[in-house]
Amino acid sequence: VMISTVVVVVLTHNLALGVFVGVLLAAMFFANKIGRYMAVKSHVVPVEGIREGEREYKVVGQVFFASSEQFVQSFDFKEVLERVTIDVSDAHFWDITAVAALDKVVLKFRREGAEVNLVGMNEASATIVDTFGVHDKPEKVEQMLNAH
Repeated sequence: VMISTVVVVVLTHNLALGVFVGVLLAAMFFANKIGRYMAVKSHVVPVEGIREGEREYKVVGQVFFASSEQFVQSFDFKEVLERVTIDVSDAHFWDITAVAALDKVVLKFRREGAEVNLVGMNEASATIVDTFGVHDKPEKVEQMLNAH
């Protein structure tokens, strides 16, 4: 970051442009680094009388634009389950990309026939999910499906 900042300043003779490039690169490296600290762990919760049972996913870390693809890929949508519980008590959703990833996960599980329960969402994450999410708004899901 420092070397690129110096190179930009020397080549352009513009300190502001050098600072801008340095801040931009530092932000990109930080987002990449923090995006790797998100994990999804799961275990099966046996339900008596139901062969498929229930799987509980535990999300830990920061979910935002840099980790949203990893978030979606952490779930097994092909496993036949009666219920899926997604525990987000140790996670935080930062932006609309993260909300879109959550919507994608919930809607995919529902399309596969599973009942999905979200538990443990903190207040800040709940606010952004309530504002931009569609998985809990049937009329928005219908609009989205009819638009394509």
